[in-house]
Amino acid sequence: MLEDPEVTVEVIADGVHLHPALVRYVQRLAGSDRVAVVIDAMAAAGMPDGDYLLGELDVHVRDRVARLAESATIAGSTATMDQLFGNVVRHSDLPASDALVEAATMTATTPAATLDLADVGTLEVGRRADLVVLDGALDVLAVMRAGTWVGPTAGR
Repeated sequence: MLEDPEVTVEVIADGVHLHPALVRYVQRLAGSDRVAVVIDAMAAAGMPDGDYLLGELDVHVRDRVARLAESATIAGSTATMDQLFGNVVRHSDLPASDALVEAATMTATTPAATLDLADVGTLEVGRRADLVVLDGALDVLAVMRAGTWVGPTAGR
C-alpha cells in the first residue's frame, strides 16, 4: 500500500493515534504528495479536559486524549488541524523551511488533490483563497475563507 503510487495514505498526526516517528517514516516512504494529514476530531477538539459525548457514548478526555468511558479505547482526536500541522513541522527531521512546505502539502495540497478539489489546496491566481496565517510558534493569527477574512481578525 505505501509503495503503490495510486494510494493516498491518511495519517492522524496527533501523537496519540500515531507516534511522530511513524508519521515521518510514512512521509519518507510515500512522499508528502501522497500523505494526507487528516483529523479524527470529536466534539472535544480544542476543548479542555473533561467529560464529553461522542454520539451517545460517554468519553473522558484526560491530558487531551479522548477515551471511551466504558473501555478506555481511543474515541477520536481532540487536536485541531493547526495542532496537527504544528506536530508535522516540530517532529520533522527536515530544515524548518522544508518542514513547513511538507506540512502544507500534507494538510492542504494532497487532501485537495485526493478529493479532486481543483479550486483549493494551493494559493494561485484564479483559485479560491482559503488560508490560515500562523505566527512563529505556529499559532493561528488569522483565517481567510473564499477570499474573505473570518473570525476575530475579520475587519482588521
